[in-house]
Amino acid sequence: MTITRESLFGRLDITLFSSIESATTLCKLRGNSYVELVHWINQLWNQEDNDVKHIVRHFHIDVEKLERGLSQALLRLPAGATSISDFSYHIELAIERAWIHASLEHQENHIRSGHLIQAILMNTELRRIITALCEDFNGIDLNELSRDLNFITRGSPEAEQIANAPSQVNAGALPGEVNGAMKASHNSSLSQFTTDLTALAREGKMDPISGRGQEITTMIDILLRRRQNNPLLAGDAGVGKTAVVEGLAQAIAGGDVPPALQQVRLLALDVIALSAGASMKGEFEARLKAVLDEASGSDQPVILFIDEVHTLVGAGGNAGTGDAANLLKPALARGQIRCIGATTWSEFKRHIEKDPALTRRFQLLQIEEPDEDSATAMLRRLVPVLEKHHDVWITSEALKAAVKLSHRYIPARQLPDKAISLLDTACARVSVAKFAQPDELQRLSWQREAAEAELIAEEKACQLGQSDLAKIEHLRQKIEQLSFKTESLNLNWQSQRDCVTRITDSRQKILQLFDAGSVQEMELAQARHELDLNEQLLRELSEGNALVQPEVNTEVIARIVSDWTGVPIGEMLKDEVRTLKELPARLNTRIIGQSEALEQLSENILTARSGLADPRKPQGVFMLVGPSGVGKTETALAIAANIYGGEENLITINMSEYQEPHSVSSLKGSPPGYVGYGEGGVLTEAVRRKPYSVILLDEIEKAHSDIHELFYQVFDKGQMEDGEGRFIDFKNTIILLTSNVGSELINTLFLDEETAPDTTALLTAIQPELLKAFPAAFLGRVTILPYRPLPEASLKDIANIHLQRVQLRMQEQHGCELRWNESVITHVVGQCPVAETGARMIIRYIEKNITSLLGRYVFDNDKTLQSRVIMLDVKDGLFFIDEYKEVERI
Repeated sequence: MTITRESLFGRLDITLFSSIESATTLCKLRGNSYVELVHWINQLWNQEDNDVKHIVRHFHIDVEKLERGLSQALLRLPAGATSISDFSYHIELAIERAWIHASLEHQENHIRSGHLIQAILMNTELRRIITALCEDFNGIDLNELSRDLNFITRGSPEAEQIANAPSQVNAGALPGEVNGAMKASHNSSLSQFTTDLTALAREGKMDPISGRGQEITTMIDILLRRRQNNPLLAGDAGVGKTAVVEGLAQAIAGGDVPPALQQVRLLALDVIALSAGASMKGEFEARLKAVLDEASGSDQPVILFIDEVHTLVGAGGNAGTGDAANLLKPALARGQIRCIGATTWSEFKRHIEKDPALTRRFQLLQIEEPDEDSATAMLRRLVPVLEKHHDVWITSEALKAAVKLSHRYIPARQLPDKAISLLDTACARVSVAKFAQPDELQRLSWQREAAEAELIAEEKACQLGQSDLAKIEHLRQKIEQLSFKTESLNLNWQSQRDCVTRITDSRQKILQLFDAGSVQEMELAQARHELDLNEQLLRELSEGNALVQPEVNTEVIARIVSDWTGVPIGEMLKDEVRTLKELPARLNTRIIGQSEALEQLSENILTARSGLADPRKPQGVFMLVGPSGVGKTETALAIAANIYGGEENLITINMSEYQEPHSVSSLKGSPPGYVGYGEGGVLTEAVRRKPYSVILLDEIEKAHSDIHELFYQVFDKGQMEDGEGRFIDFKNTIILLTSNVGSELINTLFLDEETAPDTTALLTAIQPELLKAFPAAFLGRVTILPYRPLPEASLKDIANIHLQRVQLRMQEQHGCELRWNESVITHVVGQCPVAETGARMIIRYIEKNITSLLGRYVFDNDKTLQSRVIMLDVKDGLFFIDEYKEVERI
C-alpha cells in the first residue's frame, strides 16, 4: 500500500507544519533546490518552545555546538536555484518513520517533533545526518527516549496542540497551502481566495455607484449569452472598471437584474492571496484549479471577477506554457464558469492581446472616462458617505470644483478617480484642521525656535569677541516680532476654530428641526440667526487668512490641487481676473520698450483663460521675433512668474542642439528597441512632470525641419506622443518660440524713429524672411510677435531694473541698502553699444563693473554692513562707493 504525501503531511501537528513551511521559505531565500532535513531542524530549533528543545535539555546536548553545526550545514548546501524543485527524500522518510512511532508506539493521531527526533535517531541513514550536525546526539539513550518521551517533553506546547488537533489540521494540506496556525478544514478555496461582492452589497458595505447604467446593462447582456459570456473591461486606470463590477453586485443584491442572475454570487478573486506563500512549483496552479473547480461545481451560480486579469498571464510559469491563464481557458471554453476580467489598455495589449486563444474567450467592453457632468453626478452619490466618514459638510460648489480642477490640472489621471481622491483629501484636511495647528502657525513657531537658538550662539560668540552687538540686537527684534506674530495667529486660530464649532452646531440644529417633522418657526429663526452671526464673525476673523474652514469649499479644493501640482490655483481662483487684467502693466514693468507685442500677447492669453479659445490647443503659441537682447527670453520668465506662480515653472529648450533629424528622439524619447527607450524625452518628461508651465523653444530657426514638423500636433491638438506611446498633454502650457530671423531688417527699419513702421507693417516686412526659415504650415500655427530694437530711454529703465535686483540682494544677504545717482545710469548706458547684443551688454557691464566692486566692498566690511546705506557713484569714468552710514530708524 502506498501512503500519499498529502496523508503524511496532514498528520503533522501545528508545530511541525509551521516549521516545515518556514523551512520551505528558508530554502527559497537561500537559493537551494530541495527542502532538506537540515532546513527543517534549523527552523524547529529557532522556535520558542517545542519537544526538540525539551529533548536537547534533558540529554544535555551542547547548544553552541548544535547551532554551529546547523549554520555550517546550511552553508554547504548547493545554492543559486531560482525555484524549489521538491522536498528531499530524507524529509518524506523522516515523516513516514515518525508516523509509525507516533501511531503504533505512542497511540497518537498526529506527529510531534519528539516523534520526529525519535524516528531520525532510530534510522541509520537519517541518524548520520543529525549526528553530523552535533555528535552529542550519539549519546542519547534511545530506549529511554522511546519509553519516557511523554515525561521528557512535559510542558511542551505540542501536548496541547495534539489535544486540539482534530479541529486545527487540514489533512489534505501541503506546506505553503495554509499559513502558520493552519485554517479550519471546512474553509473552502472560494472563501479563502475570493471576496463575495454581492454579500458586501447586501450588507451596505459598498460605496454607492451611479452613472454606469449603460455599461452594467451591456455587461449583463454579455453574461446572459450562451457562449463567449465573459466580459473583459478595458480602460485607463481610474475610469471606474472595478466600480462597474461593484455596480453589478449592487444590482444583483437589489434584484435589479434578470431572473437568470438574481441568485448569482459575484466573487472577486484575490490573485495576491492566491500566490502568497505558493513557493513550491505547482502550488499556485493547484490553488487556482481548486477555485475554478469549486466555482463550477457550486450549487449557487458563481461569477468570478478577476481584477488586473493580465497578472494571470505568466503567473505560475512562463507565459503561454504553464501559466495560470492556460488553466482558465478550458473552463471558459466549456462554459463551466463565467468570468469578468478587468485590465488597462496598455496591459491588454502587452499581455492578453498577444494570446488570441485567451482573447476570444472574452468579450471586450470599453470603459471610457466620464465627462465632467457625469463625473459630478457620480461624486454626488458619494457625498453622504464622505460627510459621515469625515464629519464635515461638502458644498455643491466644492463638488463641481473637484471635478473641474482635477480634470484641468491633473491630466495624468482619469475621472472619476482623481476627483474622488481630491474630494476625499479635502474632507480629511478640513476635518484635521479643527484639531491640529495650521502649517503657518507651526512654521512661525519653528522660525522663532531657530532664531532663539541662533541668539544663544551669537551671545556666546559675542562674549568671546567673535560677534557684534548689532547682530544680537537684530536677532532679539526678530524673536520679538515672531513671538508677537505667533501669539496673534494662535489666538486667531482658536477664535476661528470656536466659531466653526458653533457654525457646525447651528447647522446640525437646523437639520434636526426639519428631521423632526414639525418645524418650530421660532426655534428655526433663532438657529438661522445664530448661524448668520457666526458665519459673519468667521468671515471677519479669517479675512485674508482662513485657518479653519466650516465646510469643504472651492478654496480648500483649490489649495490641494495647488499642493499637488505646484500651480497657485488657490490664489488664482480669487485673483485670476485681476491678474489677467493687470498682465500688460505687469509685463511692461519688466520688459521695456515692447508694449505693442506685450499687449497682443496678454489679449491672447486672456482669451484662452476665458474659455473662448479652442480647448484642444495650448493656452497660446507665440513666436517672438526680433534682435538679440530686446526682452524675448525675459518675456517667458515674466509670464511664468505672473501666470504660473514662479520662474521655476519655465521649461527652456535650446533648439540649436537639435539640428540633426535624429535629435527628434531626444525631445520625445527613443522608440522601442533603441538605446534610451523608457528614459523619456527632454521635452515630454519635463511637461509630464510640470504640465502647467511656460515652454520656451529658444532659437527655433536653428532646429532641423523634422523638429518643426514634430510640433504640428502640439500646436493643433495640444498633445505629443512620446517614445513609449503615451500622449503628453500640452493644453495647460503657453509655448513661446524665439527667433532672430529678420533681425537685420528690423534694425534697419528702426534706424529712424520717425519713419519706424507700426506692428502690422513690420509683420508684413519680415514675412518673406520668415518664409525662408520656416514652412508656411509652421508659421500658420503660431502667433508672430515682432520685438523692436531698444531706444536709449528704454536702456536706462533696463539698467535701473537690474540695479534694483542687485539692491534687493544686498538687502537680503547683508541687511544694507544700496543707492545710486542718475549719473551711474547714464554712464552705464553710454558704455554699452546695443546694436548686436541689446540689453545683455548692460547686464554684463553691471555684473563686471558694479557687482564685482560691491562684492569686494562686502568682504572688506562684512561685520559692519548691517542697517547701513551704501551710496554708489561715478567720477571720471570710475565707479566708487561713498562712506556708509546708518539707516535712519523710523
